[in-house]
Amino acid sequence: MVVYIGCDHGGTELKKALVRNLDKNGYNVVDLGTDGETSVDYPDFGFAVAERVAGDPGSRGIVICKTGVGMSICANKVKGIRCGLCFNVDMGRLCREHNDANVLALGAGNTDIPEAVAIADAFLTTSFAGGRHEGRVGKITAYENDNE
Repeated sequence: MVVYIGCDHGGTELKKALVRNLDKNGYNVVDLGTDGETSVDYPDFGFAVAERVAGDPGSRGIVICKTGVGMSICANKVKGIRCGLCFNVDMGRLCREHNDANVLALGAGNTDIPEAVAIADAFLTTSFAGGRHEGRVGKITAYENDNE
């Protein structure tokens, strides 16, 4: 699976740790930056990840900023993206299982590296349950398509 990952200056250390773990677990990681602590605009990286995921069915994305809020807002502006901001493993699993999320947002200021790695692992290894959840996700997609 291809995993696109990006962050702003507040998430570089967490991103580096996640990339190491993803590489170790055999994912095809595409790192879209940033790589330093110089202030950057998070929308540039959030949009880049979300657009890649939207154009690459079956791929997943991970976006990181200080709180995760800005990145999740950006990602969810891209058609076809369902981004979940997760703070624990259960949320990482459920955003895939119930919501068919294709992008994970993390907050580097409130999620330590071991927890973020565990959340990402849960997100990437969980499948969408379908069933009763499929209709709900379908309503979101229909709304998105009707309001272009």
